[in-house]
Amino acid sequence: MPHTPSGGAGSGTAAADRELMSIGTVLNVLREEFPEVTVSKIRFLEAEGLVEPRRTPSGYRKFTAANVERLGHVLRMQRDHYLPLKVIREHLDARERGEEVRIPFPGRPRETAGGERLEDLLAEPEASTARICREDLLAEAGMAEEQLAEWEAYGLLAPLPDGTYEAEAATVATLVVELGRFGIEPRHLRVMKAAADREAGLVDQVVAPLRRHRNPQTRAHAEARTKEIAGLAVKLHAALVQTALGVRLP
Repeated sequence: MPHTPSGGAGSGTAAADRELMSIGTVLNVLREEFPEVTVSKIRFLEAEGLVEPRRTPSGYRKFTAANVERLGHVLRMQRDHYLPLKVIREHLDARERGEEVRIPFPGRPRETAGGERLEDLLAEPEASTARICREDLLAEAGMAEEQLAEWEAYGLLAPLPDGTYEAEAATVATLVVELGRFGIEPRHLRVMKAAADREAGLVDQVVAPLRRHRNPQTRAHAEARTKEIAGLAVKLHAALVQTALGVRLP
């Protein structure tokens, strides 16, 4: 049993609860190292038994720092060593038991006799849809229905035709909440949304010829190229903001 501070069980529980993170906050933490991680990916890893977040009485996920650290290990082993989740789970479980374990086959990507990359054969499927329902979005960002309606009015978030949201909406909502603590209101963020739309339009303009190409492989390459250019655009945007403010972020 964990040690309870002298202030009583209630104060210890309250302190522990304050340290728990929503899935949106976890997403922001992980994206510093894993830019392409999504809410659906985290939920998939939970379903596969790689992480066990706590649940509130209402059923919402709450993650501890240890949960986030474990998720980082999982994503790192997938990215760097191309291991299937079953092997990763066994490796981490053994390490948590204090056993000395080695990664089964570290190294660069390998190819099979048929020319297919090993990581492609071992890749675990993503969740079928990278979407989040309105109730989960409200809970994970810690906002009220009125706030969400206001953000939608300013164009910061937009539901899909079926009423759900892209998984990325959780990240947007969490960041809007964080900025709000500094007095930055949704109406102030319209300029950032407009800039993001212009940047997206530029990326789309560059990739559009690939999407229209007759060669199916070239069209398939368009998505990878979009992610690559978008990643560079985000880094450039961050660098320009830091330069304009005369600050350097960690």
